[in-house]
Amino acid sequence: MIIMRKKNLFFFGLVFLCLVSKAQNKTFDPVGYVNPLMGTQSVHSLSNGNTYPAIARPWGMNFWTPQTGKMGDGWIYTYTAEKIRGFKQTHQPSPWMNDYGQFSIMPVTGKIVFTEDERASWFSHKSEIVKPHYYSVYLADYDVTTEITATERAAHFQITFPENEQSSVVIDAFDKGSYIKIIPSENKIMGYTTRNSGGVPSNFKNYFVLVFDKPFASNYTWHDKVLEKNKLELTDNHVGAVVSFKTRKGEKVNVRVASSFISFEQAELNLASELGKASFEETVADSKKEWNKVLEKVSVEGGTDEQLKTFYSCLYRTVCFPQKHYEIDASGKIMHYSPYNGQVLPGYMYAGTGFWDTFRALYPLLNLVYPSINKEMQEALINDYKEGGFLPEWSSPGFRNVMVGNNSASVVSDAYMKGLRGYDINTLYQALLHGANNEGPMDAVGRKGVGYYNTLGYVPYDVKINENAARTLEYAYDDFAIWKLAKALKRPKKEINLFEKRMMNYKNVFDPKIGLMSGRNKDGSFPANFNPFKWGDAFTEGNSWHYSWSVFHDIQGLIDLMGGESKFTDKLDSVFSMPPIFDESYYGSVIHEIREMQIMNMGQYAHGNQPIQHMIYLYNYAGQPWKTQYWAREVMNRLYKPEADGYCGDEDNGQTSAWYVFSAMGFYPVCPATDEYVLGAPLFKKVTLNLENGKQLIIKAENNSDTNKYVEELKWNNTTYDKNYLNHFDLLKGGTLDFKMIDTANQKRGTSEMSFPYSYSVHKK
Repeated sequence: MIIMRKKNLFFFGLVFLCLVSKAQNKTFDPVGYVNPLMGTQSVHSLSNGNTYPAIARPWGMNFWTPQTGKMGDGWIYTYTAEKIRGFKQTHQPSPWMNDYGQFSIMPVTGKIVFTEDERASWFSHKSEIVKPHYYSVYLADYDVTTEITATERAAHFQITFPENEQSSVVIDAFDKGSYIKIIPSENKIMGYTTRNSGGVPSNFKNYFVLVFDKPFASNYTWHDKVLEKNKLELTDNHVGAVVSFKTRKGEKVNVRVASSFISFEQAELNLASELGKASFEETVADSKKEWNKVLEKVSVEGGTDEQLKTFYSCLYRTVCFPQKHYEIDASGKIMHYSPYNGQVLPGYMYAGTGFWDTFRALYPLLNLVYPSINKEMQEALINDYKEGGFLPEWSSPGFRNVMVGNNSASVVSDAYMKGLRGYDINTLYQALLHGANNEGPMDAVGRKGVGYYNTLGYVPYDVKINENAARTLEYAYDDFAIWKLAKALKRPKKEINLFEKRMMNYKNVFDPKIGLMSGRNKDGSFPANFNPFKWGDAFTEGNSWHYSWSVFHDIQGLIDLMGGESKFTDKLDSVFSMPPIFDESYYGSVIHEIREMQIMNMGQYAHGNQPIQHMIYLYNYAGQPWKTQYWAREVMNRLYKPEADGYCGDEDNGQTSAWYVFSAMGFYPVCPATDEYVLGAPLFKKVTLNLENGKQLIIKAENNSDTNKYVEELKWNNTTYDKNYLNHFDLLKGGTLDFKMIDTANQKRGTSEMSFPYSYSVHKK
């Protein structure tokens, strides 16, 4: 008995050691937590993200996605759809901006069907695998499984067919002008699509090439609803191709595809250089490796499985846009097709982001975690300016006439103030000056109403310029960003002083009678009976209760306008305690942003849109940081889920995701273009930032929990730290932030003015 016990103990000891060893050797796999379907259960009237599953590489030029919507429909993929119409190459940043450079591939069996309705197949999410690096789905109508993996400019399809006399692949080059050519001797199809949604010159084309590993038994081209057998080349409004072959049960047909905005030759080069002779499995592995390399820059531990999935799904979204709009030629030179002048030119180009959204947290996240990629983006902005005459405020891929502000100023200034170097900052500064003092070729480029703004100090309410108060507030912050950069570049004193004066223009649209921001008439009067609950009108996709906090650079100045800290925090509190009443009359109907605020049970707080997303962190400027800690945790827990309905509004090119990533780490960039982050409280017990300079920033909160969501004490490298903010350059040195979390608010920490974050009125620097 004793001998048997010893043997049993020895055996269990060995098992234990093996398990420990296995656990220790387990490779960190953040991509495994990502759900690309997060946010896909959206419709025009209610956005839960308005995303689609992007099968891609981080910042890749081309994305691939299953297509459930019709050609031209911005809602490419909706979770509640029952059929897939094809697998689409896409560059779409959002359904509202729609797409450009798109075409699709669809396998079918039996009778040849090629129009989008006829070829559509039933599918189920139960037979769908969706990861950033890999997609698989069973097409029930054809007994076909389609798998996809991607590189930056190419993709590899692996299609498993049943036994069939006529298995086919349909290529749809879409309407608005397209071309297709079948080359049977090379198992190749070439073509181009011109379909776009604006923001391109007249010569825009997306050239594509597909190479199959199986000879074609029959060939067809088609235009509109007409099928042409053995006609190998076709140009028309809407063309495509069908190639067919006999297949065995379980036979896998591989299709390699790449595209180019430059030429057919460049598309061929992209195909050869990015896919080469690699097998499907090898490309899947390489893609997964690349995603993990990017995602593991932020390692989180000590959360629930749901929290881990939410975090990495959000981080995945932050590194999707903007997309690389450049290619590498045969000599290794960086080249791009210009969406401004239609020329092929050297240098970087990126596309697919709206700075009105992303200046707030997405670009600050890049500056902290991925500065090298943002350096490329800054170089690309120089080309935007040289080729387009202005910096874009919304690029898709060129200038698009949507949203307000001149927030390229923030994106440029923030990068430089956070230490990015090695590019022509002086040319970018000239671009900022030009944008700040001129109206552009469309309302959303340059500064609409700049003449009024520069003379009166605001854009008037009664001169037929929409969203005037929002423009004033954003221009004032943009002037702050330019002022910061002007000082750093040692520009002339007169120039520096001008922007220092203009950045205080936010005060000109504050109406002391209502204690909030308002439209203001040209004669200096405020409109009678101004309704702070009215969406739009003087504001952009929000009301006065949302936009009144948009004084990122001078919160103390805003506190003074509102009557001091107590009245300021009361107003912050009232945002959450008021009912979600609204006035939609400016729009004529309830837009989805209004509905999203209404249904979240958080009063007037509209996290589903950007203007108010920083507001939670403003308690830190008025001596009540525990309320930031409470509300940040509430928003993370209640408004984000790793599910198809997981966002509370438009995800918007990584901005809403970046809010979560920052907040989960425990701080947020309230005022980009400064070197500070405002403190909240971490969501996880441990976060490790693996910085590009080789340093590690470790954020610990070992006693963190659902109840322990308040900060009792914070230590920075074992020294008590009582500030409500962190310095960017201190974080870059690495070290340890140690949060002691408790279940009741510590109403003593962070209450001193010495602890408050940057405000111009206080710091004057």
